[in-house]
Amino acid sequence: MTKVSSESNLSDVITQYLEYCEIEKNLSQNTLKMYHFYLTDFLEWLGKFLKIEKVTLAEITDENIKKYRLDLNRRISSKSNMEFKRSTQKTFLVAIRALLKYLVVEEQLEIMSPEQIILGKSDDRVPKVLNEEQMKRLFDGQDLSKRSGIRDRAILETLYSTGLRVSELTKLNRDDVNLNSGEFTVIGKGRKARTVYLSPAAKDWIKRYLGLRGDSFKPLFLRYSGKLMESNDFDGESLRLTVRSVERMIKKYVTNSGISVDATPHTLRHTYATGLLQEGADLRSVQELLGHSNVSTTQIYTHITNRQLKNVHKLYHKDIEGKPGLNVKDVDEDIADEESEITSLS
Repeated sequence: MTKVSSESNLSDVITQYLEYCEIEKNLSQNTLKMYHFYLTDFLEWLGKFLKIEKVTLAEITDENIKKYRLDLNRRISSKSNMEFKRSTQKTFLVAIRALLKYLVVEEQLEIMSPEQIILGKSDDRVPKVLNEEQMKRLFDGQDLSKRSGIRDRAILETLYSTGLRVSELTKLNRDDVNLNSGEFTVIGKGRKARTVYLSPAAKDWIKRYLGLRGDSFKPLFLRYSGKLMESNDFDGESLRLTVRSVERMIKKYVTNSGISVDATPHTLRHTYATGLLQEGADLRSVQELLGHSNVSTTQIYTHITNRQLKNVHKLYHKDIEGKPGLNVKDVDEDIADEESEITSLS
């Protein structure tokens, strides 16, 4: 690789860094795409801001980073038509910090320290979850007289039973899933392996779906509409259900069922994790089941489950005037009210 200096072209260095991430750090293609997106955004912004065609590493200065942060803070999202959330801004800055760390550690370059980019505190995130009634309505919306309806029910049961990301679900092959033991291994973000578990209902629906297939194609879930199967595709890869297809499918059932929550495949993952914690599972176990690298990521679910602490306070705290706390019946009613509130969050 070419020796990097302060006069090196930033575009070339980004390419070199991404190759390093792919080979040496074994990052997934999805992660590499996101790094490429964030770093290219910074590169293009620098060029426009400084009015130069060739941006070099010398242009990565504390002052320019501050100006870039201001730009991110004032940007309007093309999807939501609202300002970028703090968490969104943070992802752009994390990518720049990672690049700087590579330059300092691997290339021994004297450049702005990554620690100089202060990420700041992100806005608290409260994940969207579904309550029991909403889940029932969602899971009862399939036309079970059709093969696609059986497939869709199997997909919903699998997502909720395992907490899989939708990208992990669509990558599954028939041979990956052990329907006897009900457990199997998936490779998640950062190429990290974890074991997930199928509920009896999930196993039954997958078996029912596979029993209707009559083919030996590799993908666990196939599409039944769209373009024709590619020629010489003996494994059925061209029929594999895509992430976008699953997202559209769930959106259709959410709309048809009249659920107030704008649920996505990830909502089922949130609901899975929240349910485990509410039933008494410890945070570290849920972290392992979800495949989170850091337990702080799993802690977003405590925003929902911490209501139990509020009820403990109501039951046992006595104020200065000596008024009694709430009785158990009052607390049970409060729990029901709060569950309704939480599940209606958008």
